[in-house]
Amino acid sequence: MTKILTGGCLCNRLRYEINGRIIDAGFCHCRLCQRANAAPVVAWGTTRVDHFAYSRGTPAMYFSSPLYQREFCAECGTQIGFRRRVEARMVDFTLASLDDPALVPPEYHIWQMSKLDWFDTGDRLPRHDDAGPDQG
Repeated sequence: MTKILTGGCLCNRLRYEINGRIIDAGFCHCRLCQRANAAPVVAWGTTRVDHFAYSRGTPAMYFSSPLYQREFCAECGTQIGFRRRVEARMVDFTLASLDDPALVPPEYHIWQMSKLDWFDTGDRLPRHDDAGPDQG
């Protein structure tokens, strides 16, 4: 049986559960993620949308592009989710919002073309200039 993962925002008003397989996890260096999180990189995990559910609160939405929405706590601003606006099959969730982020370590880097020169994780994970080989 798959372990249920839990997480939430800084103020704890928005909580979620993942009850299913984590498809993958990685660091995103794209400018949208950098700006949305005011950080040089964001670590995301991906699961099927039917494995992810908010257990407390309702997320606020920001439509960061014509196809995608970002989900966050309207009270404290913590970004939690990212998914297609229509017919989403997958949802990305911020790894650092998990109650135990160590359970889902990143496996790769994407959008290296936007990586900030002054930031480097120093790991040996695969790096991709774009969304990576599984996204094309």
